Parts: sequence; structure tokens; C-alpha cells
Amino acid sequence: MFAKLENLEKRYVELEGSLADPAVLSDQDAFRKTAKARADLEPVVMAFREYRELKEQLEENRELLSDEDHDIREMAQEEIRRIEAEMPEREHQLRILLLPPDPLDEKNTVLEVRAGTGGDEAALFAADLFHMSCRYAALKNWKVEIISEMATDGGGYREVIALVTGKRVYSHLRYESGTHRVQRVPVTESQGRIHTSAATVAVMPEAEEVDVNLKPEDLRIDVYRASGAGGQHVNKTESAVRITHIPTGVVVTCEDERSQHKNKARAMKVLASRILQAEQEKQHSAEAAERRSQVGSGDRSERIRTYNFPQGRVTDHRINLTMYSLDRFMEGEIEDMIEALASQAQADALKAETE
Repeated sequence: MFAKLENLEKRYVELEGSLADPAVLSDQDAFRKTAKARADLEPVVMAFREYRELKEQLEENRELLSDEDHDIREMAQEEIRRIEAEMPEREHQLRILLLPPDPLDEKNTVLEVRAGTGGDEAALFAADLFHMSCRYAALKNWKVEIISEMATDGGGYREVIALVTGKRVYSHLRYESGTHRVQRVPVTESQGRIHTSAATVAVMPEAEEVDVNLKPEDLRIDVYRASGAGGQHVNKTESAVRITHIPTGVVVTCEDERSQHKNKARAMKVLASRILQAEQEKQHSAEAAERRSQVGSGDRSERIRTYNFPQGRVTDHRINLTMYSLDRFMEGEIEDMIEALASQAQADALKAETE
């Protein structure tokens, strides 16, 4: 591990030198790539330097144990105990920083939320989950753009699909993928009985042209007139688009925009992301049949979290973590949960590395 860290530090120093090279400074693209490479290495190099400094302090204090002054020996012994207690955690963090980054972490995300079992209450819960994600995105300074939505008369969602763009969106939202269960008294319940319903969340990295090769001959594109709730905003032209990927049977529709070209572009974006996700899940199953390489199984039928409104708690079943701050959680304050899930994912990855 330490030989690898030393090589990374050497590379970091080389990149620092390159940023002062006039040839690199005059080439905007080269400068950007060099600066990003340096920035990517900086966390692990800084952590390694701090660790190395800590080891040097440990050796210096061990030498002081033979000092003639009793007080100096006592102070040195106290410092040794502190540093030795701190070293394992520092080594653990270094191992985490050395884990290969997931190339998908930097991707924007296609977020899909659908009502599950529970009728109208499930649709309302789906809307709550989507709004929770939007509030979290706002806290992270991300942008949310709705691609398509199927709203209910009561203010819920049968389905809503959105594109979330910003810094490291997928690396954070990926842990929301799965089945979310809610326990609460519906607004339509006159007897005050608690009902259980569910909604599913799918989080897919936005696919680019280099990620998925969608051949024109594999696509069936149908256009039709869009419909709107209560007869409003009904198009008189065939602007709505339905795209079917014939080899997989995946179907995507989009009718939010009045322009057929915009609807087609949005539908293609969602289709490519779904195909990419399916390919990744297939590869993941083949390579990791005996162990997990990320938190949860990725199976959308898996119940990942329960929201209990009467008790004001939210429980993530993948890491057995319960938080009694449901109101703030639904307002998008989910970072603590995300960090706990990410830590577990890192622990799983470290375990996999040693197997």
C-alpha cells in the first residue's frame, strides 16, 4: 500500500510542476486535464503526508522515552498513546482513498419515482419522495429537470422521471434506488388507522453516446397527440413520442414538451440510461454473484427503507440505521443517511479487496 502511495505522491508532484509549464498554461484543454488529475490525487496525497508526519512524530516521541527528564518521558508516553490510537483509523482512511473510483460517480442521474402498492396513498408517497429528492438536490446546488410525469388528481404521482445534474450526483443519489415503504394515516382515513404503502425509486447514471450504442434499426418510434389532465394543454399536433427498443422491449414515452423533437430527445436520454443500467446490472451479476460490491442488491423489489410517520422515524434496512428526524428527512436533509450508506459501501469494497 505504501509503495503505491509513494508513487501517487510522485505523480502529484509531477502534475504540480506541469501546471507551471508555459506549454501547459497556454493550452486550455491540457491545463484543464492536468488540473483535474492533480485535484483527483490531492485527497489521498494530503492524507498520506499527514499519516507520514504522524509516524515521524511517533518515532520522535519514542526516542524521548530515554530522556533523563521524567516529565519529558511522561509527555512522550502520552503522545505515543494518542498517536498509536489514531494510526489505525488513518490507515483505514488511506485504504478507502486508494479504492478505485467508480467512473459513474461523476455522472448526472436519471431519477424515476413510481407509486407501488397502496393506491392513491402510494401516489402521494411517491410525490413526497420526489419532492424530498428535489429539496436534497437544492441543498447540493443541483438542477432538477422533469422529463415526464403522470400526476393524479389528488396531487400524487403515478410516475415521475427527472434529470438531475450537478457535481457528483450519481455518487450520492445511487443509494436511493429501491423500494421505499411508508406507514402513516392517509388523509382520507376517517378512523385514524395506519396504512402501509410503497413507492419505488430508480437511480440511473445518465448515458452518453459513448456509453450506449442505440442502432436506428433497433428502435421503433411512434408519435401521437399528447393528452393533458382535464383536457388542458392537449396538443392538436402529434408531438408526443413513444420509443421502443426492440431487442430489449424497453419502452419510453415523453409528451411534456410541445415540440416533437424535444420529446424525442428526452425520451432517447431516458432510454439510453435504462439500457445502460440493464447492461451494468447484467455485468454486475456475472462478476459479483457471490458477494456484493455495493450497498444492497440493487434489486428494485428490495425494501430498502421504511418511513414511520406516527413514530417520526425513518429506518434504512440495509445498514439497520434508524433516525428520529423524519420531518427534516422529508425536507431533504438526508445527507447523514447518505454518508452512512457510503461508508458501508466503502467497507464492503475494502472487504472485497482482501477476499
